[in-house]
Amino acid sequence: MTGDPCPSLVQQVGQPGEVVVAERGADGLDAGEVLDVRLVACREVVRPVAAQLSVLLLWVQDAPAQENAKRAFERSLDRLGLDYLDLYLMHQPYGDVYGQWRAMEDLHRAGHIKAIGVSNFYPDRLVDLVENSETTPAVNQVETHPFFQRADYQSLMSERGVQIESWGPLAEGRNNIFSDPTLSAIGEGHGKSVAQMALRWLVQRGVVVIPKSVRPERMAENLDVFDFELTDEEMSRIAAMDTGVSVAFDHRDPEWVTRIGGVRID
Repeated sequence: MTGDPCPSLVQQVGQPGEVVVAERGADGLDAGEVLDVRLVACREVVRPVAAQLSVLLLWVQDAPAQENAKRAFERSLDRLGLDYLDLYLMHQPYGDVYGQWRAMEDLHRAGHIKAIGVSNFYPDRLVDLVENSETTPAVNQVETHPFFQRADYQSLMSERGVQIESWGPLAEGRNNIFSDPTLSAIGEGHGKSVAQMALRWLVQRGVVVIPKSVRPERMAENLDVFDFELTDEEMSRIAAMDTGVSVAFDHRDPEWVTRIGGVRID
């Protein structure tokens, strides 16, 4: 990753084939892979890349959260064999959020992390964190794709100085996105795939995207979205696809909070 903590396109890594991203020129690498279980495997992919690591995720930490968050960071950095990270995100808005955030602020001030941010924070949780912390999150990584567009939330984030970053930009393959008639028709006009339409639409909106694939040809395709532009009419047609509903899960659902909040990762 370059010095910019918010590139246009970040490619997830973790499988052997994904080393292709280093050759294809992605703006950043995401080795977080949700639960920090692939870091040792990622090391041989990440270290040869001149850039450092783009995104690493901090899981919910037990009390004392501030101390344990720092320990988790140090363990991850050691597993990756790196000296610092470009961007470190709090993965969930659960547990002692402020203890975890203070630890991340300390690491940021000490120069161990270039930028810190959050993931899966809904508007109320994000605003509360911004207004009660010294450091505003550089990024909020949330589910964002043509079926769940988060346009109003993107505006709020922008007002607060937070960059929206999309996980699941291809809707996790749900809602038959790869055969969607709107995206297919627009793609035909540009000689591009449905996936490229979804990614280009997000990038053109100013959303950082994180496509994921273990197939080199798909990764090359995901990166090939910067040689064309969608028209205003095409942007509007895709905007009309919004359902306002997640295709994954609701982070405010009590059962989900209990389930995820109870998971602990070494």
